[in-house]
Amino acid sequence: MATVLDQPPTEPQTSPPESSAEETAPVFINRGVVSNPLINKLKSTHTDKGVLIPLKTTQEVRQDHTVVQAWVTRAPTKCANDVIGALRDMKPDGAANPLPHLRRCAKPADLPPHFKTQFMNDSPEGRQIHTSKSTWIYIIIGETKNIDKEELLQTLGAVDGLEQDVFLTSIPVPLLAPTSQVQAAMWSMQFWPTVYRKNNPLGPHPSMVARSTDEIKSDASIWMALAYDVAAKAKQSGIGEAIGAVVVQRDPSGVQLVAVAGDARWHNDSPLNLPHNPMTHCALRAISMVAQKLVRHERRAAGFDMSFANLEYDAFQDAPLLDMEKVCFEQEHPNKDGYLCHGLELYMTHEPCISCSMGILHSRMGKVVFSNHMPRTGGLSSDDRPDDGGRGLGLFWRRELNWSLLAWEWERDGVPELPRLHPTTHV
Repeated sequence: MATVLDQPPTEPQTSPPESSAEETAPVFINRGVVSNPLINKLKSTHTDKGVLIPLKTTQEVRQDHTVVQAWVTRAPTKCANDVIGALRDMKPDGAANPLPHLRRCAKPADLPPHFKTQFMNDSPEGRQIHTSKSTWIYIIIGETKNIDKEELLQTLGAVDGLEQDVFLTSIPVPLLAPTSQVQAAMWSMQFWPTVYRKNNPLGPHPSMVARSTDEIKSDASIWMALAYDVAAKAKQSGIGEAIGAVVVQRDPSGVQLVAVAGDARWHNDSPLNLPHNPMTHCALRAISMVAQKLVRHERRAAGFDMSFANLEYDAFQDAPLLDMEKVCFEQEHPNKDGYLCHGLELYMTHEPCISCSMGILHSRMGKVVFSNHMPRTGGLSSDDRPDDGGRGLGLFWRRELNWSLLAWEWERDGVPELPRLHPTTHV
């Protein structure tokens, strides 16, 4: 096995980024799929097939409806700036608007209907404010847990022009920003006038997801067809389960094949009798083949031969075994100065397991597409696991990790169904 450590190379232009594929990926005009004997026959029959469904992050799945209590007051419109200034002075170290997705000020007519009714009926002043041409405005202050009520009343009471009895109440509001215009409209009717800023605080930016989907949707089915082909051959040859992976590079010259790998967990028996060896899963085999191509180029450029250890037992099985793996492995890497799998795309027949998902992240892959969701063992999806199996990890996009990527599930179209895997199989 050619071992490549996850550390920056010595030359700065190839140093790995520490953020996300979203932030570093360039935008390319689709120049088409570069000719390759392994996929030329597939190009005419497997273009524009299937549907790409972007994965949701753990926060999108579970936390987009978190509701908290927030303080609300009201003031004459001419006093609004004085009130906001007093609130800012009260918390000088805090943000000017601690809930930026909610409008700081709202006219009585813009409130949700149930709040109009509630505020109108709570006092004679409220009825006057809501039944005539209003010169008053409502102001949202911040979460109740972060602001002491007595201190807040004292601050507001010192502002000239407010009611003798300062109006202060708490209402439920969404803690996080909406992820769509539709959701913002719903929240404006249910909670408080809400702003959609065309971003996604819970995951990758919507425009990035949409642009990347458009970028890969035409040829994704070609690479998935190739992954299905190598998966079937891995099963037929007996080296592993019917699982396959394909790695490609997308650059201004087009989309080029980099690596093909089938599962190899049954290729030879482990001396330790270890079943389901995760080191021989197709994703890790494909990543290693990419690394070996880069090492091969470096050694040749330095005048050294590419040599392999003669092992009685190879725990990694990362040498090409199938004919199509060998054909692809002999082809040169299209980006010989690349760093690991930075910015490359991985197409898999099945959702990778947790171990492989972390390997994909550490290799700095840019995009991942898989066809068959593995709800019990997959590592990329955020969906809750069946039968009280816990929550999906959604490893493709976790803020606590130093790398993130874009991921899709591909609805199968035009490729034969593979032999069914047991639900507990780790891919």
